Amino acid sequence: MRGASGPRRPDLRHERRLARHGQAPIAGLDEVGRGALAGPIYAAAVLLPVERRGLLQALSHVRDSKLLTPRQRRHCAEEIRLLALDWALGEAASDEVDRLGPLEATRLAMRRAFDALAVQPGHALIDHLRLPAMPCDQTPLTHGDALVLTIAAASILAKVARDQAMEGLSRIYPTYGFSRHKGYGTASHLEALRRWGPCPIHRRSFEPVAALSQRPVVGGPWSEGHPSKEAQTDHRPPTTDRCT
Repeated sequence: MRGASGPRRPDLRHERRLARHGQAPIAGLDEVGRGALAGPIYAAAVLLPVERRGLLQALSHVRDSKLLTPRQRRHCAEEIRLLALDWALGEAASDEVDRLGPLEATRLAMRRAFDALAVQPGHALIDHLRLPAMPCDQTPLTHGDALVLTIAAASILAKVARDQAMEGLSRIYPTYGFSRHKGYGTASHLEALRRWGPCPIHRRSFEPVAALSQRPVVGGPWSEGHPSKEAQTDHRPPTTDRCT
C-alpha cells in the first residue's frame, strides 16, 4: 500500500504475531553488497523490543536502506543501536564470494551475524533467503526490508557498516573511487577497471572483472609495494560487531 506520503512504512505485524505465539525475541536479518564487483558482503542481525509501546514511532524514519540518503541511514543506525536488545554484523570477504558464489556467501555473512548475537532469538525473519541448519525457526520474506521493521533495521545497519568499510578500502586503493560507488559497477568504476585492472578486493568470478583479470596491467598501482594482507583487511567500521 502507498499513501500520500510515499511508500508504506515497515511495521511490526510479523514480529508481534510471533511474540504472541511465544517466539520472542525475534531477529531481523538482511544483507548488502551481493551485486557489487568489489569488496565484502555485509549482513546484520537486529533484535528489537517489539512489544515496547511507542517503538514504531521511535523508529518512524526507518525504511529499506535503499530508500534513504547516507545521512538518513547514519541517523537511523544510531537510533536502532540505541533501542535494540542486541545487534551484530557478519561479513563474507570478496575471496569467499568468489569461492562460494554470491548466494552462499550471503548466507555465510547472515549466519555470521546471527551467530554473533549475544541474545538467542526465538525466531528469525530474513529478507528473501532461508538459512540452513538454524537453531531457531525462520521465515524468509520477499521484500522484507520494505515491509518488516526488524529487517529494515538490519538493512540499515548492514549498509552503514559496509559503506564505512568501503570508504576505508578506498584509502588503501584510491584509484577506483570505492568511497563513491562502494564497489558497484558504475561507469567510473568500470573505466578504472579497464585502466588499472582488478585490485585484490575485486571479485574475480564476476564479469567484467573475470575478463580483465586475464589481461596483464603493467605499472598498475599494486604491481610494486602493494598493501600488506593486514592492510587489505583492516577496513571494518569503527564499531564493535555486537552491542547488547
